[in-house]
Amino acid sequence: MSDKRKRRRPDPDSDDDTVNLPFKNRLKPDSVILTTLQTLTDTTKQQTLTKPLTLTDLSLSTTCREVTDLPLSSVQNRILTLALTLTKSILSGNGFSYTVPSRAATNQLYVPELDRIVLKDKSSTRPYASVSTVRKTTITTRILSLIHQLSLKNIHVTKRDLFYTDVKLFQDQTQSDAVLDDVSCILGCTRSSLNVVAAEKGVVVGRLVFSDNGDMIDCTKMGIGGKAIPPNIDRVGDMSSDALFILLVEKDAAYMRLAEDRFYNRFPCIIVTAKGQPDVATRLFLRKMKMELKLPVLALVDSDPYGLKILSVYGCGSKNMSYDSANLTTPDIKWLGIRPSDLDKYKIPEQCRLPMTEQDIKTGKDLLEEDFVKKNPGWVEELTLMVKSKQKAEIQALSTFGFQYLSEVYLPLKLQQQDWL
Repeated sequence: MSDKRKRRRPDPDSDDDTVNLPFKNRLKPDSVILTTLQTLTDTTKQQTLTKPLTLTDLSLSTTCREVTDLPLSSVQNRILTLALTLTKSILSGNGFSYTVPSRAATNQLYVPELDRIVLKDKSSTRPYASVSTVRKTTITTRILSLIHQLSLKNIHVTKRDLFYTDVKLFQDQTQSDAVLDDVSCILGCTRSSLNVVAAEKGVVVGRLVFSDNGDMIDCTKMGIGGKAIPPNIDRVGDMSSDALFILLVEKDAAYMRLAEDRFYNRFPCIIVTAKGQPDVATRLFLRKMKMELKLPVLALVDSDPYGLKILSVYGCGSKNMSYDSANLTTPDIKWLGIRPSDLDKYKIPEQCRLPMTEQDIKTGKDLLEEDFVKKNPGWVEELTLMVKSKQKAEIQALSTFGFQYLSEVYLPLKLQQQDWL
């Protein structure tokens, strides 16, 4: 017997996604969200009209040191002056040693007025005549010699290139990298002034046009992969943009999702990632964008202690490179997500959450003791919730609602509700 019941045809105008995409029905028209973003952008530009504080503007009870960008001629002169000082010491029969600013954790200071970590003035002596320091002193001398060669030839090399000039001496690249930072401190210049760069790591895509060594780059036409951030920030210039904000993304996977969905066309923005731990080039590039374009920076990181640590490196600086925090930090980065409170707020299923390890919990508790966390009550509240719940989640946990949930619902709703810290 034939079934005479009429089948209902699907309505092509209906939006069944609201059933599968939680909270999508709360979204307002994009025009409303864009108005909210425009207000944020205008406020940020108004705030940047005031001259930012520097270390010299403050009367700190503790003496601190900072490095500056130096031209190659100045780098050469400082190396030659140091070499003459060492030569005189040797000829007078005293041998030679380097006075190296200490980059130990105990020699770091968080300055609330600047909202970044700076290096205090404690130094240590690195004598050649000591068994415990002779090898490190030799490495320091070798690095200084190589830097002098680079400055004379006016060429750039990577840290890896530097390591391979004397593998038997350096043994491991971490050792040559560490001494390279020491040399920056000794000479009082930024690491980029030494013409030594890291390999390209970070990428950028979206509403940004800039010149790279004279070539104009339009980051809306660079495909899904985006444009690699130049390792030498001196090559970058002529930045222009019609974006309303900069979206800083921790993970490459989330970056790829947003780039493929052309999120920057729906909500005019610049999307940047260092694919994990922030490298120097990405930190310099982010700061340059923030200072020149005067745009707000919103951060999207994993909901775990390491996501917050990565965010803090961009905003407050790393202890390893606190001597150059003035050039490497980007002020007033807002924590957009994924936050611990989002796990329940967006009803992320238990199977998409991960239990925190003992090391995770320890890292979280250590972060709660940091001054740059204590300064922000919202950060303290979220981090406390994370440690108490003992749960973490990656940005990709949102994919449980659909692979495009991040770009279609989560981020638009966050922007609409101005839900950032």
